Amino acid sequence: MTSYPAFPVTTVGSWPRPEGLLLATKRRAADLKEQEDAACLAALRAQERAGVDIVSDGEQRRDNFCSFLSGRVEGFEQMSMADLLEHVEDKAAFEGLLQTLDVPAYAMRNNVAVGPLRARTPLVLDDYRFLKQHTDRAIKMTLPGPYLLVRSSWVKALSEGAYPTREKLADDVVRILRDELIALAAEGCDVVQFDEPVLTELVFAGKSSTHTFMCAALAASADPEGELELAVELINRVVDGVEGPLKALHVCRGNWSRDEGVLLSGSYDELIPHFARMHVDQFVLEYATERAGDPALLAGLPPGSHVGFGVVNPRTDEVEDPEAIARRVRALAEVVGHERIHLNPDCGFGTFAVRPMNAEATAVRKLEALAQAAELLRSGRI
Repeated sequence: MTSYPAFPVTTVGSWPRPEGLLLATKRRAADLKEQEDAACLAALRAQERAGVDIVSDGEQRRDNFCSFLSGRVEGFEQMSMADLLEHVEDKAAFEGLLQTLDVPAYAMRNNVAVGPLRARTPLVLDDYRFLKQHTDRAIKMTLPGPYLLVRSSWVKALSEGAYPTREKLADDVVRILRDELIALAAEGCDVVQFDEPVLTELVFAGKSSTHTFMCAALAASADPEGELELAVELINRVVDGVEGPLKALHVCRGNWSRDEGVLLSGSYDELIPHFARMHVDQFVLEYATERAGDPALLAGLPPGSHVGFGVVNPRTDEVEDPEAIARRVRALAEVVGHERIHLNPDCGFGTFAVRPMNAEATAVRKLEALAQAAELLRSGRI
């Protein structure tokens, strides 16, 4: 596993996309690949200048953090929330939830399994190879987690011809993600992060909210505990026995609106026992807002696991004070040990291509604040 400086700084993944790239993507421009390459390099250079130790490509080639797979996996079809409204059992409830959550139905797209799944191209391996040619820093690649994909992409009316049950779909999802992880490990990728934001919905939103925007969770059961057991099983099936990269799991409370009042709220304490049985190396968690509760409970994570400590909010214009960040990190270090802590934002800055959470200039300043806080900690000044 790669060694890093103390308190390494990284991102969660996504970065605001340039307007030109959005237009080129919409028009399927002939030079789209060249524009994607340029956007990835711009995101990379912005991170390097800000002082990021573990860089990403900003997910510039993606429509959002998970729907991009529809172009790389045969059997997935990308559908908007408006499209999916035609196929949910309770249309009025689903539409009402989208309105309540401040989510325009056109703004988000989701993978739906409409046929047998087979990777037609690598998922992110080529993206890693491109980035590796242009930086000597450690690289993080991000993938949607297996539970997220299984829960979001099995829509009974559209999927049952290929997959009569979610369990059948899960076998192919695990196979595809595991194959990709093995390929990334073979080529030396430093960090592979699996995104599982919907795990918080299971414990915070309650049984009445079985359809959630974050992954159009149309296939959730009414049993949160059973769903969490499935999430543990699936991530372990993906990562077990794969050596090399730091294997990370990102769990947030939603990153779809700048209105904090519509985002999920609650401590990670109900998830900690499930995290303890996941065979990953790092938990990338949000703690920049009071909605996340007391970070001291992270003492309950598996011994030796790393903490990706979210200490800047990607949804606000205000840039956090580096000294305040450093003091919070130092307090957590007293609980879990300084060698286990990475610094990152709560979530990505551009989860959805057409609806970024912040402007690039603000994102840069927030990463600079993280880097300055890391330097204060490394020097012992805080």
